[in-house]
Amino acid sequence: MKTELLIIGSGVAGLTLAVKYAETFPKKNITIVTKGTEDESNTKYAQGGVAVVLDDKTDSFQKHIEDTLISGDGLCNKDIVDMVITEGPKRLKELMVWGAQFDLDSTGNLDLGKEGGHSEFRVVHYKDITGYEIERALLVRAHQLTNIQILPHHFAIDLLTEHQLNQNASYTTCFGAYVLNENNKEIITIQADSTVLAAGGIGRVYGHTTNPNIATGDGIAMAYRAKARIKDMEFVQFHPTALYTKQEGSAFLISEAVRGFGAYLRTKNGVRFMLNYDDRAELASRDIVSQSIDTELHKTGDSCVYLDCTHLDLDGFKNHFPNIYNTCLENKIDIRKDWIPVVPASHYVCGGIEVDRNGKTSIINLFACGECSRTGLHGANRLASNSLLEALVYAHNIYKYHVDFPVSGKKLEIPDWQDHGTNNLKDGVLIADNLKKLQTVMRDYVGIVRSNQRLLEAISLLDAIYTDVDALYKTSQISTALCELRNMVNVAHLIIGQSLERKENRGGFYNKDNV
Repeated sequence: MKTELLIIGSGVAGLTLAVKYAETFPKKNITIVTKGTEDESNTKYAQGGVAVVLDDKTDSFQKHIEDTLISGDGLCNKDIVDMVITEGPKRLKELMVWGAQFDLDSTGNLDLGKEGGHSEFRVVHYKDITGYEIERALLVRAHQLTNIQILPHHFAIDLLTEHQLNQNASYTTCFGAYVLNENNKEIITIQADSTVLAAGGIGRVYGHTTNPNIATGDGIAMAYRAKARIKDMEFVQFHPTALYTKQEGSAFLISEAVRGFGAYLRTKNGVRFMLNYDDRAELASRDIVSQSIDTELHKTGDSCVYLDCTHLDLDGFKNHFPNIYNTCLENKIDIRKDWIPVVPASHYVCGGIEVDRNGKTSIINLFACGECSRTGLHGANRLASNSLLEALVYAHNIYKYHVDFPVSGKKLEIPDWQDHGTNNLKDGVLIADNLKKLQTVMRDYVGIVRSNQRLLEAISLLDAIYTDVDALYKTSQISTALCELRNMVNVAHLIIGQSLERKENRGGFYNKDNV
């Protein structure tokens, strides 16, 4: 199969790029492969919104830039921060033209929220399901364009490069990808002039995460195996307020906007502890709030802290956060009188595949955008609601690059996938057991607070898991679960290795031995 543009991932980054490219090049084919349903992505679960400067009476680009730089703790690329933030309003307007709806205030203007790390109200939102609404609008527009083909339940296994072709080269070029059709288990070869990784985040590596189960770091792992440059993987952002339950796996997110609405963090004894850690209290940046909660939990031995919303206007809360309100009720939490139990959970990786301002990776004809990319915007810690903004801007930049510099892929004879001698892995326990081991290692040794000893122990434990998974991969027929596990092992290796290389604490990275 051949296509002009292959996009791996169907979140806001991938869909925005596809729509723009398809509108400009109606005779060129765009193929989107996504391993779940077409709407399943981290975007779908984004509650907060898009941070953009719209009120020039109280806000300014400079204020948003400064907030981003402060949150990034000195490691942001200032030029990239300037570009993304000043482009934001244009990209938001395009979303609205495509049909995305956002909440309005009593005067008919966009209702702007405030979140941790922001000095002004600038977060455009739709209730507490902003990502869901953006995903909906983009899919509607994508289906109106006949040159976009979306292939759900198709899992990208590996990128096609000279390595797969057994050719020696002093550089690396991407020619497409091998993709597993999960419907019939056939592995197809998709050859593309340009390939874009928009494959999302890595949250499932930790198990306890605000991300959906599909967030297994597939894009980063594929790029790593293809020898692309990967940077800043040590900066894993833990969201401070995931709903605490005793269930394993994905956790329900209590949006940062709830604290922006006025909620307080308390210990079980009622102490509003954030006042002891930062002058901004609950509205400090995520790294500070998460580390503060972690410190409190270690001091008290408690399993969680609490978000107190009992003093807030109930009607206003229900209007702004209907999904959160109803989920709390389903968990027998009445916010009129009950505090919400919360605990940090892995949420976002600030690093990833290194790209330039045009989304170009270190591999020819391979681009990346969205959470799997490392642009320089976030530095050591992402400012709330800057992720959807970044995805929109970089999707536009990749599109613009293709307009200005049309990419023409080499025409090569690419061999079909070879799996001779492999066996059908009938016992899924081997995969499940290694996944559980991996997630335990990452939570226990590579969490919010790390140490050299913990990281070295993590390497030793990961080596044993890698040996088992590599043997399974080489002898078993391909399955999504096996490939996801392989990818998560690669991602864990990157996080641990780059954590050991960092000798100073910045933003979301904290090693006790660096103090």
